[in-house]
Amino acid sequence: MMLLSFLPIDGLTRPEVLLLVLIYLATAAFVSGHVLLRKADVRSALGWIGITWLVPLAGGFLYYLFGINRVTRRALRLHGLDLEPAAKAGPPAEPQLPEPIAKLAAIGGRLNTSPLCAGNRITLLHGGDEAYPVMLEAIGNARRSIALSAYIFRDDGVGRQFVDALSAARGRGVAVRVLVDGIGGGYFRSPAWRRLRAEGVPAARFLHTYFPWRMPFLNMRSHKKLLVIDGALGFAGGLNIGDENLAACSDTGARVDDFHARVEGPVVRQIMDSIARDWSFTTGEVLEGELWWPQLAAVGEVFARGVRSGPDADLYTTETLFGAALGQARRRVRIATPYFLPDERLLFAIHQAQLRGADVKILLPAHTDYRTLDWAINAHLRFFRHGLSCIAFTPAPFQHAKLMTVDGEFCCFGSSNWDTRSLRLNFEFELECYDRALTAVIDGELARMEQSSTPLNRDALLNAPLPAQLRDAAMRLLVPYL
Repeated sequence: MMLLSFLPIDGLTRPEVLLLVLIYLATAAFVSGHVLLRKADVRSALGWIGITWLVPLAGGFLYYLFGINRVTRRALRLHGLDLEPAAKAGPPAEPQLPEPIAKLAAIGGRLNTSPLCAGNRITLLHGGDEAYPVMLEAIGNARRSIALSAYIFRDDGVGRQFVDALSAARGRGVAVRVLVDGIGGGYFRSPAWRRLRAEGVPAARFLHTYFPWRMPFLNMRSHKKLLVIDGALGFAGGLNIGDENLAACSDTGARVDDFHARVEGPVVRQIMDSIARDWSFTTGEVLEGELWWPQLAAVGEVFARGVRSGPDADLYTTETLFGAALGQARRRVRIATPYFLPDERLLFAIHQAQLRGADVKILLPAHTDYRTLDWAINAHLRFFRHGLSCIAFTPAPFQHAKLMTVDGEFCCFGSSNWDTRSLRLNFEFELECYDRALTAVIDGELARMEQSSTPLNRDALLNAPLPAQLRDAAMRLLVPYL
């Protein structure tokens, strides 16, 4: 009778009730078996089994939509594409590094199929005011090909400048391919994508579908922000395409502060490889030949490697690299991230670095662009009470930077946030770099941010009113979807 109380049986005949019970039992048994065989996380497994048995029929449907890792199943198709391998960027490089950092470089090599490349020149660009003119000039000077992958591509003043530049490039015979994320670019309308298509620019939407049974769209996004010109000049970082990244937005309170990088040298091929894989997965077109893959000579002193991560064969890549960097840190760690919701393993690695005596500082924005994320981060920090001394908050504008440096020898930047979504669910791209001069530049930007930051108020966080703590903790449960 208790079982029947969970089922919608009012008004049904006895045979109909029996059929409903059999469907419920079969569904719950099947889901339980699937969970037991597929879910590595014990808490996740217990949660899904409980939901399936305690919420008849609807629980099984929820598991079908959000619990099955279709992400891995479909995304593995990317890994098998017959593309120009990133390994052709050049022979593996072996920079002269202190022993702990040399170990980190070796770990990065075992994590990735892409080699560490010598001979790169990387220029850090601060905000849209520095980055957009350089990117638009590069598009204007393109002669053979342009490949662009964008998470947010707005149909505003900046967005239309990019659309016009891309359209003009296509008009003069340049091969152009633009990939816009199916969620970040606007799920229902995606006006920038529509404008590109109207201009005749080949553009596609990454993993966009209106049919949730084909793909749990809430859990799968390309968060990359990449641009490659003529296969030889690249741009990578955390900068989206939109007016909010300009200083002029300071007056509206909507400004976003971020960094991007201009990249030359052999590692550009690895940026192109990341775009090409996603384009081929989305459209079926393989980008091949000298048009997209020219031979690239050494032009600078930076040792760099492109780091792809995503819920496919590259799962845990960035998370493992971050953890390894913390594990090898001896003197100093600096991190800037807009969202801080890592799992216990990274929290433990941060605390271990502190215990070894490393000077660790993590810079977070005082307020993110979503209040719900502020609440979730507060709840997460309450479980990090042993490491709270390393947290500081930067004032407005909203700091969207994703930067990391270790011991003045290693730096990493790109699109990944320190949260479950970026580290487990999104497709992301980082540049892992070994160069004192570049690391010093990034350390200088982090020092500037740190000067205006405010240390976390431990007492205020831990002794917040109970209703606020409950609200924050409830929002933290939605971390995989934030």
